[in-house]
Amino acid sequence: MKYSSGLRAYMTKRLEEIEKADVVVGIPCFNNEQTIVHVMRMVSHGLKDYFPDMRPVIIVSDGGSTDDTRDVAKEFQLKPWQEKIVSIYRGPGGKGTALRMIFESARILKAEACMVVDSDLRSITNRWVKMLLEPVITNDCDFVAPIYTRYKYDGTITNNIVYNLTQAVFGKKIRQPIGGDFAFGKNLVNFYVEQDVWETDVARFGIDIWLTIQAIINGFRTCQAHLGRKIHDAKDPSAHLGPMFRQVVSTLFALMEETEHNWKSVVGTEDIPVFGEGSQDEPEPIDVNLKKLVSSFKMGLTHFGTLWQEVFCPDCFDAIKAAAAIDEYRFRLPSDTWVRILYEIAATYHHWPANQRRLVDLMTPLYYGRVASFINETWDMSSIDAERVVEEQAGLFVDAKDYLINVWDNPRECSTSFMTEAEKI
Repeated sequence: MKYSSGLRAYMTKRLEEIEKADVVVGIPCFNNEQTIVHVMRMVSHGLKDYFPDMRPVIIVSDGGSTDDTRDVAKEFQLKPWQEKIVSIYRGPGGKGTALRMIFESARILKAEACMVVDSDLRSITNRWVKMLLEPVITNDCDFVAPIYTRYKYDGTITNNIVYNLTQAVFGKKIRQPIGGDFAFGKNLVNFYVEQDVWETDVARFGIDIWLTIQAIINGFRTCQAHLGRKIHDAKDPSAHLGPMFRQVVSTLFALMEETEHNWKSVVGTEDIPVFGEGSQDEPEPIDVNLKKLVSSFKMGLTHFGTLWQEVFCPDCFDAIKAAAAIDEYRFRLPSDTWVRILYEIAATYHHWPANQRRLVDLMTPLYYGRVASFINETWDMSSIDAERVVEEQAGLFVDAKDYLINVWDNPRECSTSFMTEAEKI
């Protein structure tokens, strides 16, 4: 079934009753009864404290929660003169459809600014509202991405993949391209609504990176805002982030295919404006299972090694084999090898004849290996010192962009048997 809108009839009627808003704040959610009230409270306080003369509407865009998320959201009392709508969105399940409903609402209400924040945030404060919305309202920015103070082993997909490719491929140094908490100007909101993406897998998986890349390649004014610590339902990369890796990387590679004419001519990377000051405090640590990460990497070589050998150049494959021979506490998959691995996966994805997501599935153990290596490299470092390692790695990706273009245009020849066997696994 094709959905022409993410709005249900009730939503449309409520929006018509409200008529106009200056600011729309959207909160996509699904089974977040433990955190949704805190997020709404901080948003409500922030709007009152920093934008008291603006008329806001807070929209809770729910994916059909089976707990009491919608009930507690409906019962929560906002500050005076603030409107609230709590509704299940209409369309395929996923954050993308939740955002579609929010963006359509902002367009109907002719809001000058729109902000979205995740519903599982535990560290959000009223100041986040100021930091995200002020660049749009007072500095005419179209797209505001967050910068968080995060523990060194939180955000491993961002640190090892998305941050590197966003600045190396698309030329913008955006530290948290999939941060989840963004602000948008009216023109960008209208642009998003008009895109033919809301019925696709992008809307279900990887919507945050899509929002960021679309803002970059279409010339919208981008900036970043320091929000401080991000504490949410953090996940151990060895246990929970495999599906997210596949979703985000597949979307990112698909975007690289679609926008090849945009990024091939981009040289170097560009710093973009940053609002606010970063925190120097050490964030709350999260547990990681180094043993499981290394074991998953080694198991991947055992299961997929023959296939990997056909995808990667001999130097890369030799480095993968060498890493698999090292015990967990000395394990290393070097940054320069990781650059070539990721670029060669992207090139293979570009020329893969069918079921490209399956290719990404087969490469997931390599991500585990790079995370394990990063943990060992930074074990005795503070999160601030580990950030320097992240930046050094990102610089390697930027410097090696010619290598990406070379393998993109001249892929390794993978045998028909390789393709067939990959589909079977």
